[in-house]
Amino acid sequence: MNPRPARGPAKAATAGTTAVVGLLPDAEPLLRSAAGTDGQAVRPGLPAQATLLYPWLPADEVDESELHRLRLALPVGPVRLGLASVERTGGFVGVPVPELSPLADAVRTAFPAQVPYGGRFGPRPPVHLTVALDADPRAADDIARRTAAALPITTEINTLHVAGLAPTGWQGLAELPLSH
Repeated sequence: MNPRPARGPAKAATAGTTAVVGLLPDAEPLLRSAAGTDGQAVRPGLPAQATLLYPWLPADEVDESELHRLRLALPVGPVRLGLASVERTGGFVGVPVPELSPLADAVRTAFPAQVPYGGRFGPRPPVHLTVALDADPRAADDIARRTAAALPITTEINTLHVAGLAPTGWQGLAELPLSH
């Protein structure tokens, strides 16, 4: 995981929060374009990613037994993705990643006490790449248009990452290859 400023899974996270994510480096141009339109709409924290479970466990509870439990929930082999459409609601611009829904379901089933996004979006929120959050409406229109023009993107995920929020920002805690 690249320890550099980029987007994180939520704006109001506190130190010690963790997330299980799939990094999408092929989607970085979408986020760079969005930042060029509205730098405040692109959150610091993680590279381009799709969040499978946020929040996961508190960072001080992430140990080998919990990582092993997480590994057991994962499929074997890479997951091919087609980033093909844009969703926009207010200042949010995202790209759905439906191919990761079964993987998110497996992770969430393995950790049923961890409610995705604290329940804000229901028990099974769709997996997506956040391109912009809380953008000005005109900027969101422009970001959505630019994002749509850059699609489709075909890529794959062969590793999941556990990231934790420290006082200095999001940091990689573990890499979980999709092979056993």
